[in-house]
Amino acid sequence: MDYKKIFEKFDDKNVFLKTSKHPSIEISQKTALNRRGNVLFNSGDIEGARRIFMTTGYSDGLSRVGDYYRSQSRLIEALRMYWIAPDKTKTEAIVEQLAGIIQSMLHDEETPHVNEGHLFSDELG
Repeated sequence: MDYKKIFEKFDDKNVFLKTSKHPSIEISQKTALNRRGNVLFNSGDIEGARRIFMTTGYSDGLSRVGDYYRSQSRLIEALRMYWIAPDKTKTEAIVEQLAGIIQSMLHDEETPHVNEGHLFSDELG
């Protein structure tokens, strides 16, 4: 599946996913920043680590931040981290999970629910 083509239609709307090129950073600076990001991540400052990993383009760090977001059920944020990493396997897993959630929501809207003998379709039962 070519995810790039799927998400191209969102590029001009500034929604969902945004990717960018990483600034040019010397190897020694990048290494020091990634180490600092790892320290922040391990101490629980996920957002601080995320900012560093996004700046340096550190794919392993971005994937770990995605794992954290996924463990918190923040699937869109996890997808964004996996996409930027890029981690195709984890991206595909999240897309499948989100598709399942959307399908379930659509099915729930189409299926009437029974609550205390009354039939209704616009409320959750």
